[in-house]
Amino acid sequence: MPLVGTGELVARAHAAGHGVAAFNVITLEHAEAVAAGAEAAGAAAVLQVSENAVRFHGGRLGPVAAAAAAVARASSAPLALHLDHVESPELLRAAPGAGFGSVMFDASKLPYAENVAATAEAVRFGHAHGMWVEAELGRVGGKPGDPSPGRGPLDAHAPGARTDPEEAREYVAATGVDALAVAVGSSHAMTERTAALDHGLIGELRRAVPVPLVLHGSSGVPDGELRRAVASGMVKINVGTALNAALTGAVRAFLEREPRVVDPRRYLAPAREAMAETVASFLRTVSPAGGPAGAVPAGAVSP
Repeated sequence: MPLVGTGELVARAHAAGHGVAAFNVITLEHAEAVAAGAEAAGAAAVLQVSENAVRFHGGRLGPVAAAAAAVARASSAPLALHLDHVESPELLRAAPGAGFGSVMFDASKLPYAENVAATAEAVRFGHAHGMWVEAELGRVGGKPGDPSPGRGPLDAHAPGARTDPEEAREYVAATGVDALAVAVGSSHAMTERTAALDHGLIGELRRAVPVPLVLHGSSGVPDGELRRAVASGMVKINVGTALNAALTGAVRAFLEREPRVVDPRRYLAPAREAMAETVASFLRTVSPAGGPAGAVPAGAVSP
């Protein structure tokens, strides 16, 4: 199936009151697992390549983007290709030529005024090149390099970490972003699903902000909390660490059983299957099979 735009999937889910899940892709097996999981769940999904993943691949965007796009086009599920957590202006400018119809520009580490200025410039560039642009306000935290004084990575409950609804309203108006990632109690890189979200704040943000809301750090959010988050107003649900945990757990279990195996296909096959099961589970939680998020007409293409 041709690539479908992230903006198209998010708009359809938003209109229907459903969510659409977006999964971080690091290896070819990640991309294949997202496609297989979406097909099993009968739902649409977004394949995300982050700036960190590009750095892992030697700073070369083209090969990993081409691989993810090829997997998406070969799938029977509606899949989009999205460039995630971009801080580098050079990487942002490379996105359209690499086939991305959407990008998350991340200036959240900057002071508010600088965040607004940098994001508005990114939006102007993105829209001029037909890209749907997401940004972040507040600090989801949990990533290396996101310091919280004395505690390492920024804590999701640290004072000032959560997104203020009035500031969010002003930010969207000033930047022109198409979607807004907000800090409401989740955190990146969580390996246990114990996060408790501020659903009252999600509702306030939904009423304050005229664009779809995005939840980062969803790997650490239990299914019930995710369903409530979607019901409260979250639309795009980002998942990364849960796939890595599934992959690593399956590889570790296989090699504990068969420590002499050296052919990576032997342990990557069950790892890919474990990731696909994880993808399908998240999709069934936030995007019911057959719902509007998964009902994109064949041949539809948009940024």
